[in-house]
Amino acid sequence: MNNMLQWISEHQQMIYIVILMIFVGIEVIGHVPSVLHTPLMSGANAIHGVVIIGAIIVMGKAEDHNYLAIVLGFLAVVLGTLNVVGGFVVTDRMLEMFKKKK
Repeated sequence: MNNMLQWISEHQQMIYIVILMIFVGIEVIGHVPSVLHTPLMSGANAIHGVVIIGAIIVMGKAEDHNYLAIVLGFLAVVLGTLNVVGGFVVTDRMLEMFKKKK
């Protein structure tokens, strides 16, 4: 427990920056007009593709006995993949709305 408290106190500024980034991101995304949603989703899918590759690299470089890195890397790959697939599904549904009906 002391190790965790020491790590938090050493990285306090980084933790504050991450929390601030979360609030700023929510605020920015909440004010995006619906017209820009599809291009932003495409960009987000590309970014999450990079996240998946990074998570795979982290898992590959993790030591065999470092189960935390392996589990978190696997979780990042699974959640990143779900986010990419879900983004493409939402984008496809939005584009279907603009097609002419027969």
